[in-house]
Amino acid sequence: MQKMFSDMFVLGLPVLEKMLRPMIVYAFLIVGLRIAGKRELAQLNPFDLVVLLTLSNTVQNAIIGDDNTVTGGLLGAATLLAVNYFVVRFLFDHEKLDRIVEGDADVLIENGRVCEDRLRSELITKNELVAAAHKQGFASLDEIDRAILDPGGSIAFFGKKPTPEFQRHEELLVRLDQLTAQVAALKS
Repeated sequence: MQKMFSDMFVLGLPVLEKMLRPMIVYAFLIVGLRIAGKRELAQLNPFDLVVLLTLSNTVQNAIIGDDNTVTGGLLGAATLLAVNYFVVRFLFDHEKLDRIVEGDADVLIENGRVCEDRLRSELITKNELVAAAHKQGFASLDEIDRAILDPGGSIAFFGKKPTPEFQRHEELLVRLDQLTAQVAALKS
C-alpha cells in the first residue's frame, strides 16, 4: 500500500524541474503555432487535427519527464495553467506585444474579390473558404463583400450591400410595376 502511494504522489524529479519543463514547452508551442499560421487555431482540416493531437502526445514526456506520479502531473498542469493565466493577463496590457504574438488580421476577400495570394499564404483552399461562408449563412462567395481571417483563426464575412437577393427582389418589383402599368394601358 505504501509503495502505491509513493508511486502516485512522491515526485521523481525536483519541483523546479517539474515547473520549468511545462514553461519551456509552453513557450515553444506558442512560437510554433504562431509560425504555423492562423489556420492551425480554428480552421482545422483532418490533417491539422491529427497534427495537433499528436503534438500534445509528443510533448507529454517533455513536460512530465520520467515522473509519472499524480503529484507530478498535477504540478505540470498547474504550472501550464498559471503560465497561461499570466501570459494572457500580461498581453492584455501590452497591445503591441500581443500583436507580435497573435499576429494581425488578414483580408481574404476585398470588394467581392477573393485575394488568392492571402489564401495561399494562409494555406486556406477556396473550398474551405466556401465552407466557412456557408456556416455563416452565405450561399456563395458572390454574396460576400469582405472576409477577414482574425488572429484567433476565425473568419468574419461581411455581405454585399445590397445583397443579390435584395437586388433580385427590387428588379422583380420594378418589372411587376411595369407589367401593371402595361395592363392598365391596355385596358384603357
